[in-house]
Amino acid sequence: MIVLGLTGSIGMGKSTTAKMFADAGVPVHDSDETVHRLYSGKAAPLVEAAFPGTTVSGVVDRAKLGARVLGDAAALKTLETIIHPLVRADADAFLARHRDAGAPLIVLDIPLLFETGGRNRVDKVVVVTAPAEVQRARVLARPGMSEEKLVAILAKQVPDAEKRRLADFVIDTGEGMDAARAAVDAIIAELSAR
Repeated sequence: MIVLGLTGSIGMGKSTTAKMFADAGVPVHDSDETVHRLYSGKAAPLVEAAFPGTTVSGVVDRAKLGARVLGDAAALKTLETIIHPLVRADADAFLARHRDAGAPLIVLDIPLLFETGGRNRVDKVVVVTAPAEVQRARVLARPGMSEEKLVAILAKQVPDAEKRRLADFVIDTGEGMDAARAAVDAIIAELSAR
C-alpha cells in the first residue's frame, strides 16, 4: 500500500484536492475532520481541563479556543500536545484498516505535514499550492479571519516555496478545478502503475 501525504499551507485548496482523491475512490484520512470529531468527543474534556471555559455543552468552541491560543506559543504547544497524539492514533487506525482491506493507495491529509515531522509517515508527498494573492483572498474571505490572524498562521507554517521543493508532486489549484482534478488523476495513475 502506498501512503500519500497531502499537505499545503492555509488557503491553498488542500481540502478541495483531498475531496478529488476521495471522489476518485482513494481512501482519505482528513486530519481537520478528525480534529472536529475529537473536539466534540474525547478531546473536549482534555481541552477544557487545559483551557477552562473553551467548551460549550461538552464540545470545544473553536472561536473561544482560538482566542486563547492564537498568538500564544506556549498555549498553542499545550493544545498540540493534546490534539496531535489523538489525530495520529486515529490516522494509524485508518492506515491499519485500509492495509488489512488491501487498499493499493491511501491519502493522509496532514495540514502541518512538514511542521510536525510527518514526512516519515508517508511514502510520497503532494503539496497543494496557489499564487500568494489567490491564497490571501481565499483566507481573508473566511468568517472571522483577519490580516493579523493570517500573518500569525503563516508564521507557524513552512513557507510554500520550501514545501514545493520538498514535494514529490505539486498541484497548483490556482489553475482551476479541472487542472487540479487532472493532476490528481495523473498522480493516481502514476502511483497505481508502480
